Amino acid sequence: MLTRLYSINETSSQPSPLPSEKDASVGIPGFSFEVLPPLKGTGTETLFRTIEELAPFRPRHINITTHRAEYVYREVEGGLVERSRVRRRPGTIAISAAIQQRWGIPVIPHLVCSGSTRQDIEYALLDLQFLGIEDVFLLRGDKAREESMYQPTPGGYTHALELIDQVNRFNEGFFADGTPMKVKGKPFEFGVACYPEKHEEAPNLESDIQVLLEKQRRGAKVAITQLFYDNERFFTFIERARQAGVTIPIIPGLKPLTKLSQISVVPKTFRCDLPQPLYKELCRCKTDEEVRQVGVEWGVAQCRELIAHGVQSLHFYTLSAVESIKKIAKEIY
Repeated sequence: MLTRLYSINETSSQPSPLPSEKDASVGIPGFSFEVLPPLKGTGTETLFRTIEELAPFRPRHINITTHRAEYVYREVEGGLVERSRVRRRPGTIAISAAIQQRWGIPVIPHLVCSGSTRQDIEYALLDLQFLGIEDVFLLRGDKAREESMYQPTPGGYTHALELIDQVNRFNEGFFADGTPMKVKGKPFEFGVACYPEKHEEAPNLESDIQVLLEKQRRGAKVAITQLFYDNERFFTFIERARQAGVTIPIIPGLKPLTKLSQISVVPKTFRCDLPQPLYKELCRCKTDEEVRQVGVEWGVAQCRELIAHGVQSLHFYTLSAVESIKKIAKEIY
């Protein structure tokens, strides 16, 4: 289905427009967004409200994240501390099914290496197949909070390419242990992540682009970027990726800033730079509300520039930013 969610131009083998190929006649771009499953025990009200508010902009799809289990500590009798693993945001597949059933919007649940075994992935694929969900987004995922560097789960994977291989084998009719299926279901199509300012563990942008190229060779249909605020970084990334042979659609991932704390937290967490003009405006802000206003203004300008350069789809990360995204979307769509 992923290949049907995007226009012929977006899925063409021809390179996407480069910065020098501005086209003022470009139409309204596609709209999609990412949501998180609700925290354990909090219910779906907030999540469903987010979808209700953004559904009028006719999203092409909604991505649903997956979160690994984490260690938590609690005091027990005798002054001792007990450590246990807890998934704080369970329910990715169930939420995907609920969204698809309630709104009829295509969903793309995330499958991650982080915290997952081969068997976990296999059961998730079976559940998704039973539900008729045909698209997935494949990522390595983040390291655990207690880890200084990413460590694969025993029985799991180190890299997203290994996860891609399992999905491809599943599509061919084989389980992870090599056992053939009696009945092969409809194959999954999958998207992947990419990084305009390179993945934090990549030695350089060129090697990171080669990883994206390999994901494409193994069947990726679309790539969505890590969030960024400097369009020039995105345009340079697109140009270099196309020169390296990447032809799949590369969709910009966007998230407006909404809090004072994000001025320092977002660049550190997502390894992205804030352009100096944006940073100067943010430094004048005294309240979260002022940051939100700057975030919306920058987001609108960023989207308009991307569209002017031929970008045909925009993808938004909604965490703590739903109202800002709604304001941006009203200006763009």
